[in-house]
Amino acid sequence: MVRFSFAGAELAALAPGALAWPARRALLVADLHLEKASFYALGGQMLPPYDSHATLGELAALVDATGAEEVWCLGDSFHDTEGCERLAPETRDTLRRLTSATRWTWIAGNHDLHAARLADHCGGRVVGEVEVDGLLLRHEADPAEPRPELSGHFHPKLRMTIRGKHVARRCFVASATKLILPAFGALTGGMDAGDPAIRAALAHRPADALVPVAGRLLRFPITA
Repeated sequence: MVRFSFAGAELAALAPGALAWPARRALLVADLHLEKASFYALGGQMLPPYDSHATLGELAALVDATGAEEVWCLGDSFHDTEGCERLAPETRDTLRRLTSATRWTWIAGNHDLHAARLADHCGGRVVGEVEVDGLLLRHEADPAEPRPELSGHFHPKLRMTIRGKHVARRCFVASATKLILPAFGALTGGMDAGDPAIRAALAHRPADALVPVAGRLLRFPITA
């Protein structure tokens, strides 16, 4: 866990791609994409069906490690609107325990536009977007938004070539007023942190890719 300041709030980046908010005893994650494997299986593309189990297991471990009392999921928590209903019984039980033990909020994303059903099947509450202690929480960054904003959607990754080897790491992307979280899901891809779509979401303002490594937060300026 590496602490840093964003728009006056003291936050902490965790290596798996989650964000802690110690003052609120909160944990924020984006783009879990639960039941992605089972969604592809419906179309005949068979993938190992363990993504939801792995994702929720890691999230449960972080809740325990940080002592989080709040959890905010910043959209695309399930890969499709029927995903919650396809959870294996033991995985559903894990999720139910998490949503019962914390103040759990689902923020609707583009993959879960009918997220209101999540509360019925999986617990927690559902909102479109919300402002919390001066920070706006939503799924996708709005380049016209002047308020400090936390979001997901783009699955940012830092891609570099080091000693001839290509390296890709989940990263946070931060400008003065926007902080984009990486995808937390076990079966999610990633978009280069300098991709034009991410730069447009940041309104082409100066920004850094943030990578927590061994107790340090490495910053890499994003260039076109």
